[in-house]
Amino acid sequence: MAILHALLALMAACVVFALLARRTQLPYPVVLVLGGMALALIPGMPEIELDPQFAMAFFLPPLLQVSAIRTDWTAFKGNIRPILLLAVGAVLFTALCVGAAMKLLIPDFPWAAAIAFGAIVAPPDAVAAAAVLRKLRLPPRIVAVLEGESLINDATSLVLYRFAVVATMAGTFSWSEAGETFLAVSIGGAAIGWVIGRATIWASARLHDTLLETAASFIACYAAFFAAEALHLSGVIAVVVTGLVLGRAQHRLSANTRSQSRAVWTFIEFVLNSLVFILIGLQLNVILDRLDDYPSWHLALLAVAVSLVLIVSRFVWLFPASWLPRQIPSVRRHDPMPPWGHITVLSWAGMRGVVSLAAALALPVTFPERDLLIFLSFCAILATLVVQGTSLEWVIRRLGVEEPRRANMSVEEAAARTLIAHAALRSIERRAEDVLDGAIAQDLLTEYRDRVRLLDGVNQGPIAAERASRLEHRLHALRAGRDRLLRHRREDGLDEHLMNRLVDELDLEELRLRRLLGAADG
Repeated sequence: MAILHALLALMAACVVFALLARRTQLPYPVVLVLGGMALALIPGMPEIELDPQFAMAFFLPPLLQVSAIRTDWTAFKGNIRPILLLAVGAVLFTALCVGAAMKLLIPDFPWAAAIAFGAIVAPPDAVAAAAVLRKLRLPPRIVAVLEGESLINDATSLVLYRFAVVATMAGTFSWSEAGETFLAVSIGGAAIGWVIGRATIWASARLHDTLLETAASFIACYAAFFAAEALHLSGVIAVVVTGLVLGRAQHRLSANTRSQSRAVWTFIEFVLNSLVFILIGLQLNVILDRLDDYPSWHLALLAVAVSLVLIVSRFVWLFPASWLPRQIPSVRRHDPMPPWGHITVLSWAGMRGVVSLAAALALPVTFPERDLLIFLSFCAILATLVVQGTSLEWVIRRLGVEEPRRANMSVEEAAARTLIAHAALRSIERRAEDVLDGAIAQDLLTEYRDRVRLLDGVNQGPIAAERASRLEHRLHALRAGRDRLLRHRREDGLDEHLMNRLVDELDLEELRLRRLLGAADG
């Protein structure tokens, strides 16, 4: 019962802190971490040890898969070069820079152990960045690169971390062996993920049940992770590939399955992200109790130095990595140099998260300076979340990277909606020629022709205003219908199942109208 009480209390705290984040306009991971720290300092608060193996096995698979499912595969492929430069190149470069800084500050520290610590804090966590990016209208390429980086960088850092830990304990390290093994575990993990993803699609097509299909997608992430780890391959890569495969096939699902599974995964993502960040904050009292023997000034110096190296090294890597490939004429011709403001935003969006803390906690008990490394990992997470997380929105607005809100629907969206409308009109026109059902189809022709007219001129002032007005009228009519249904239920009674079905229909229609109205209004 104690575990249940603690879990419910943490969930309640997550809701409160998430609401506070909304009121204060701060990224909610920052508020959750600071809130967890505050809770940890309450007298009598029990110590909470976050088991690293549990954290990585329980939290990572669903969070990675939901990100992969949402990933725009076309954008991912189109930006594979900058994504790999960040997810592989920047992670390795940052690990080397942090390792060199640790070696400089603590000369007796083994090189392999310093690289292991660099691998721990090297991968940025996209959750805090996403909390800011969702509120802004950024160029699609920035979002695609950040999302793509977050899918791969954990695998890069964890493979390097494993090799560096083994080398520290054994006293030897081989870069060539590490490179070969990285390729092997990555390719093997990708193969496992593809198989699990295809198997899940095959099974879902035969379940014909929304609840079972959603459960299958949830099981898939853990199946991919544990299958790959059991074969000593990359579980992270396996989950990412499974998510990409499922994301590519999600449009084959029924509308009901897509709608309900999206709601389930959104809830799971919120719960897991919230618990992760509040648990990071709650580790503070456990970590500080182990560092009584270290002078405070020394700890502060190390923490500041590591945090600065983390932030600066990403800038040092990103600007040359963006400029140098474009010295090749073919690359420059097909992919011109982006504005410096875009590169600055990508450089500043380098907050660390749960992977770094879990990897630090997973260090062997006999690892050199283990407690110190855990403390520095926590400080890196906290510093990047607070400093970069709270200022990312300001940096984006200050550099003018945010795209202005369009007064009308985008050209791409208008073209897609017009294709749908024309196809629907042609279908009705063909049916209007039918001898038996022609009269019914004729009654619908006016509506479908009117829809095509509005979409053909969607970005023209008068038609756009007319379209927005029509949507507003439909929304008012829908609200009136819902109000009347509620009065009918109170006055005359109504079967609960029938009531729920009718309300679901009204809700879906309202969501559709609001999306269309949002597109019309910008």
